[in-house]
Amino acid sequence: MEHQEGSNDIESMEGAWRAVERYGSGLNGKEEGWSAGEPLLRKRTGNTTSQLAIVGANVCPIESLDYEIVENDLFKEDWRSRKKVQIFQYIVLKWTLALLIGLATGLVGFFNNLAVENIAGFKLLLTSDLMLEHRYLTAFFIYGGINAILAAAAATLCAYVAPAAAGSGIPEVKAYLNGVDAYSILAPSTLFVKIFGSIAGVSAGFVLGKEGPMVHTGACIANLLGQGGSRKYHLTWTWLRYFKNDRDRRDLITCGSAAGVAAAFRAPVGGVLFALEEAVSWWRSALLWRTFFTTAIVAVVLKGLIEYCHSGKCGLFGKGGLIMFDVSSSVSTYNTQDLIAIIVIGLIGGVFGALFNYLVNMTLRTYNFINKSGAPFKILLTIIISILTSCCSYGLPWFASCIPCPEDLQEECPTVGRSGNFKNFQCPSGHYNDLASLFLNTNDDAIRNLFSGGTENEFHISSLLVFFAAVFFLGVVTYGIAIPSGLFIPVILAGATYGRIVGTLLGPISDLDRGLFALLGAASFLGGTMRMTVSVCIILLELTNDLLMLPLVMLVLLLSKTVADCFNKGVYDQMVKMKGLPFMEAHAEPYMRNLVAGDVISGPLISFSGVERVGNIIDALRLTGHNGFPVINEPPFSDAPELVGLVLRSHLLVLLKGKIFTKERVETGAGEVLQRFGPFDFSKAGSGKGLKLADLDIHEEELDMFVDLNPITNTSPYTVVETMSLSKAAVLFRELGLRHLCVVPKTPGRPPIVGILTRHDFMPEHILGLFPHISHRHK
Repeated sequence: MEHQEGSNDIESMEGAWRAVERYGSGLNGKEEGWSAGEPLLRKRTGNTTSQLAIVGANVCPIESLDYEIVENDLFKEDWRSRKKVQIFQYIVLKWTLALLIGLATGLVGFFNNLAVENIAGFKLLLTSDLMLEHRYLTAFFIYGGINAILAAAAATLCAYVAPAAAGSGIPEVKAYLNGVDAYSILAPSTLFVKIFGSIAGVSAGFVLGKEGPMVHTGACIANLLGQGGSRKYHLTWTWLRYFKNDRDRRDLITCGSAAGVAAAFRAPVGGVLFALEEAVSWWRSALLWRTFFTTAIVAVVLKGLIEYCHSGKCGLFGKGGLIMFDVSSSVSTYNTQDLIAIIVIGLIGGVFGALFNYLVNMTLRTYNFINKSGAPFKILLTIIISILTSCCSYGLPWFASCIPCPEDLQEECPTVGRSGNFKNFQCPSGHYNDLASLFLNTNDDAIRNLFSGGTENEFHISSLLVFFAAVFFLGVVTYGIAIPSGLFIPVILAGATYGRIVGTLLGPISDLDRGLFALLGAASFLGGTMRMTVSVCIILLELTNDLLMLPLVMLVLLLSKTVADCFNKGVYDQMVKMKGLPFMEAHAEPYMRNLVAGDVISGPLISFSGVERVGNIIDALRLTGHNGFPVINEPPFSDAPELVGLVLRSHLLVLLKGKIFTKERVETGAGEVLQRFGPFDFSKAGSGKGLKLADLDIHEEELDMFVDLNPITNTSPYTVVETMSLSKAAVLFRELGLRHLCVVPKTPGRPPIVGILTRHDFMPEHILGLFPHISHRHK
């Protein structure tokens, strides 16, 4: 399949949906409909020129990123003429951008926390004051009304401004770093909605977190800085021309995703490990240093701003510091008997994690039919879930009994105000409602209450069971609505709750503190859903400042991941597949060993001569969406047909716009091209900035003229012989970060190239569509 999987002609969600049928039926593809076990957008087999995927809540065309160095005459001349000063400037700019990404992400992360704490704090204080006056019905309508308004605002932003901002964004960032691009994944509008939509969504009391959206936010910030700003919004910097390529942008976005985790959890080392373990597909030691530097800057920024807020100048900003949930005061000694409880928690986490992933999968598929109905239905669904959440948060604590305040407490009981372990709710003086202490708090404060040590009798087991069931259910139904939403906080909340439950039930055989049981429960549920081990372990240790629990956290994570892997994949891997993003796995599928590269090539192959007629190039660009074309020289330009290399669509458009045409079919050489164009004229533009075919002004008489393609042709394309194992070709394609892989014949006397493999040729939907017998054998 010699095409590349993007078409820049589709600029809206509606256009993308029309493209499903247009490309599917007109180019030997077939839209196979929706299936519960398949991606929501089924891939078309055959020679399609556009592929679609779901980005956030938006259907849009996707392309592959190209990390290969285009070694043409322009590139070689640029490197020959580049001075040491320019190389030094490039290195300084890389570190400067890492610094700016860390600063910007740290500031955004702090702003998010500040806004959420103040908005949610005002809402909870108002509700609490009304309840103290025994105006319970008014308090509910105020509480539910503010939640609904905030939810509607977040959904409106997502539905109308940037649908790609819905959800956590981690699957999209993960796909981008694997080599999949869509114009809306990292757009400035997506960044705007991600920030303010996340603030509104978290403040609305939904069972969701801002951690996933912060990863996407960091990636958007890195993209905005790396591509020289945004020409659309008049924010451009010409001195960033060195970064106009996918390789450098990939590195910057890796730094941005790590900075997002560092800002969300205040865990700089955890951010680096998250990028390494979950986000990126390519890693090297130089990138490790820059990523670590970026997250260190985030930590410094947060530390300084939090210290400033300790003076009381940040309104209702909650307590904490870089350590969000300090449980280090607990006694962290354990014995052999405690390992029984640890194993139980690990097993429960694996089962619940797999169940949670399955239910989220089904929920997303159900919501997809609602989201397809249009923006008003997305907003309506969000408001319905908001009302349901408010009813649970305000209504369920009424069924809990009032508990007398413990004696010898250092803190106030019952809590008067926004946060604290002992919410008064409807209870008389000297009593508190344990369920209200969990529901009528921000999610961060609820986790802090569950993690708190020395509180064996603070939460009744019946209240914990009710809270776990409610959080588990609300976490499932909330993820998938059209607002920026993360899964980390719901998972930590539910895991900490059943950790406390297990700690209460196994109290006779274990001496571990209930707060430590909550920590281990959160770790087990994170391992069961996310399937991350090293990064989650370090993030939890940085969150809680409890290094002595490292062996137990490691054991719980390994157990829960092992158990959950027996049932399904991690939640982000499931979403990548469901959204239709063509993700290249690190390993090839087993059935690929029985196929060769030539088996999955589709035709006909469209190629150009080294000196090609202008009209032929225009026709090929107009009639196809191909992004790479082989260049073949034939006599008299060569003794026999030979593969010169590969020329990119974007380079052809720039060359045609320059109009270096000749009336005769002769090679003009690289001299005129080097005089007319600079080394950065052929660099990749930012999202939405590149030349389009419609931008060319080619006159009728120029169509019969000729243009020499040799100066812009990549003369060192990666090639494989047609008999190479498809599994080896897939590993090669992924490890090198390719967009095109040329397949050449094994025997002489044939055309010099058989076809071109692209990312979609390695996708199971394409291969199993060509070979149905394999499909039945490997189901």
